[in-house]
Parts: sequence; structure tokens; C-alpha cells
Amino acid sequence: MTNISVSALNQTPIEEQPIEICERKGVGHPDSICDSMMDKISVALSEEYLKRFGRILHHNVDKGLLVAGEIEPKFGGGKVVRPMLMVFGDRATFTIGNDRVPVEEIVEDTAKKWFRQNLRMVDPDEHVRYQIELKRGSDALTDIFSRKGKYLGANDTSAAVGFAPMTTTESIVLQTERFLNSSEFKKRHPEAGEDIKIMGMRKNRHLNLTIAIAFIDRYVHSEATYFNQKEEIRQEALSYVRSKVSTDSIDVNVNTADVPGRGLAGMYLTVLGTSADGADCGQVGRGNRVNGIIPLNRPTCSEAAAGKNPASHVGKIYNLLSYQIANRIQKEIGGVRETYVWLLSEIGRPINDPKIASVQLVLDLGTTMKEIAERVEDLVAAELSNIDKFSDELAHGRIPVC
Repeated sequence: MTNISVSALNQTPIEEQPIEICERKGVGHPDSICDSMMDKISVALSEEYLKRFGRILHHNVDKGLLVAGEIEPKFGGGKVVRPMLMVFGDRATFTIGNDRVPVEEIVEDTAKKWFRQNLRMVDPDEHVRYQIELKRGSDALTDIFSRKGKYLGANDTSAAVGFAPMTTTESIVLQTERFLNSSEFKKRHPEAGEDIKIMGMRKNRHLNLTIAIAFIDRYVHSEATYFNQKEEIRQEALSYVRSKVSTDSIDVNVNTADVPGRGLAGMYLTVLGTSADGADCGQVGRGNRVNGIIPLNRPTCSEAAAGKNPASHVGKIYNLLSYQIANRIQKEIGGVRETYVWLLSEIGRPINDPKIASVQLVLDLGTTMKEIAERVEDLVAAELSNIDKFSDELAHGRIPVC
């Protein structure tokens, strides 16, 4: 393929730069709720279209908004005064001929199932209202799905970029959130809600993690209990990070806005384990990138992958494929410190044929482009030729998007 470019990138690897900043929003963060839920809805619609028609039909459910509710927290358990509102927007295919697809029923059922599986304190019938604003797609975009050929045309002109490998800081931010949201940790600390955000900063060889955890008020019986529980969690998180990272010094802080002596106003208490129950709204695209983190030192795609269709929307396909290609290069091609993969689409152009696929490599000392460029180009070409299989994996939800 003539539209594949492989070049050397002359930069200091992120791991060796003096400052590094990385964030992760856990499953219960309002933005993560929107991303994860909307993508589950895309998967549910894709599977329904495949079952009925043997192919995925036009849909993009990537305009989701979670409006915070209102609560009255108190020690030992407060109450929800006003439920959260989940708004679902953008486009879907409702009918083919006389066959009606129950889009609205699929959306609400999938949303309720997501809440039951991911937020243990949320009753999706009592604590959430649902507003479905999906409309039929335009003729120009829906027609893409009716055109013949093995590969659909891209439904947008869009660029994506992925990288590999993660740095130690990026990895520990991701791993620590998963540790704090694991079922084993919740058994030891049921007071810790699912809304967990971690901001990591490495300055030379010093690592600092600032962790926000939404405490669940029914498991907190006094101000003293709260601060004792918070310190226990902080110490356990610190021990976990120390077991995974070798660096000169590590600081872990939890809920740094807390002030003892101010009662409920001085603590991060929720009723449902997410700030969306009474404080913070969420929106698709404001959360983690498709590799699970928000890496501020890296180039990242501006597209929200969550909820976009997996058959023609390059905002999803290229976003995730760029990371898969980068990871394969790191695993299979020796002599590479860092890999950056850029994919640019052109609306209407087959998705297996991007306008440009650019690979930029930070090489090890002693490695030359002449040694590896052809192997990298062959790997990229193979990935693009199998993009239909990759899209099928996305359609069935086998590749996470946040």
C-alpha cells in the first residue's frame, strides 16, 4: 500500500522526561458512566441489527449526557431526593421495510442492565430517569450501509492516533483504579464507591497520586469513622503502589478537599457511590481515552469512540485500531522504544484504505529504520486488510473503549 508511511521520531521517550501527568476516571465517574453505557448500547443495537438483517445498520449513539440528581446524605445512610437523568442522543435505524427495530426498548433495557452490573447502590428503576432522543439518520450517511463491497466507506473525515507502550506512571494509574474498584477491595472497604478518579504526576523519580473516592454514607457512621476509613484506604493504596513501582519516593493522597470539623460539608459523602447522585454531571467523550487513561503528555484523538457504530465510523474504528497496531509493533518489532500510529480517513473512502497511515518510531540506540521499516509497513498493511474482523470484534463488545 502506498499510503503507509514509517518514519523515525526524534524525541526523548516519555519515561525519561522530567514531568509526566496522567489521569484515570473509574467506572462510577459520571463521564465513564456515559462512555461505557453508550458503547454497550451500540453493541446491543449492532447485535440486534445482525440478528434481524445480517448486517450492522447506521447508528451513532455517542451523544450521552448524565444529569446529576439531588441527595440528602447523612451518617448511616441518606436519601435520594431527585433521581439522576440519563439522556441518550444522536441517530439510529428504526425500520427496514415493515420491520420495526425496538430501539428505545433496547436503549433503556441496556442502560438499566449496565447500572445493575456496575454500580451496586444504584436501583435503575428508582434512582434514574431516562430520556431517549435518538432520531433516524440522514440519507447520505445511512446510504453508506447499503453500498456493496467487503469494506464500508468511512462516514467521516477524521484522524486518530494511538501509542505504545504505556509508561510506568500511566500503568500504575490504570492499575491502581482497577485495584480500588475490584470486588476484593470492596469486600474490605464497602464504604468506597465506584466513582474513583486518580491523577498521577511523576516529577523526575518522585510519584504522586491524588485519589478522589466517593464514600457511601450508609457505611459511614460518624466524622471520625470517615477519616479513619479514609486513612486505611490511603495506606492500602500506598502499599499497593509501592509493590508495583520502584522509584525514589511515592505520595498518595485521598479526598484532599476534606476538612475535619466541618461536618458533612468537609467530607466526600454520597448516597449511591457516584458523584452523579447529587453533585456532578457526565458526558460522552470527557473521560478516558480508548486505552483506559487520559495521558496528558501524549497526542490523543479528539473523537469520542464510545457509542459510534463499529462498521463505518472511523472515530471508533481507527481510534481503537491505532492502539492495536502500536501495541503489535512494540511486541513484534524489536529495537523500538515508543510507537505512535496515526490514521486519517476520508469520508466515503473504504475503511481499509485510509488516506494515510503514519507510523512514528522512537528507536533504541543501534536500531536503524532500514532494519525495521518494511516489517512495520507489512504489519500495518495486514491490520488494515483484516479491518472487517476487527470491526466485528468491536460490534460484539470484545474490545473495551474506555
